[in-house]
Amino acid sequence: MTDVYSKDKSGGTQNTDALSEESLRQAIEMLFFAYRDFTSGPDEILTEYGFGRAHHRAIYFVGRNSGLTVSALLDILKITKQSLNRVLSQLVREGFIEQTQGLRDRRQRLLSLTEKGKMLEERLTENQRQRIAGAYAAAGLSSVDGFRKVLLGVMSSDDDRRRFE
Repeated sequence: MTDVYSKDKSGGTQNTDALSEESLRQAIEMLFFAYRDFTSGPDEILTEYGFGRAHHRAIYFVGRNSGLTVSALLDILKITKQSLNRVLSQLVREGFIEQTQGLRDRRQRLLSLTEKGKMLEERLTENQRQRIAGAYAAAGLSSVDGFRKVLLGVMSSDDDRRRFE
């Protein structure tokens, strides 16, 4: 019988089968399918408004960070200023997000959700919250830390990883 465990960088053991080509490809496919299903509920809601996933991400992150600057939102979303302006203009025009001037720098635009925006954010997020909670419960709470470590490891930006420390 072959030993499928080896020492990892921290001195612990790891299952080398998990690093096989087939296992890695399965993980990639699982991420694709999980993301498809994770976004399917919100996608249905977004179509009611004529919105796309960029609208969802803007609503979500503005909701999580009321008073967020446009510049900070650009850093989070990693989309072009032109794309964000199109999305934000529509969300502001339709009453989901409001913009105010910065107190110290009047050139800054600070973003926050309106009541209408908060209601939509809650609706969009509820399905995803339930999906994550169900997966955590099914996997066992001891698996949550490992899952978080894997997701942090997939992220390429140190700035993004620091958000969760």
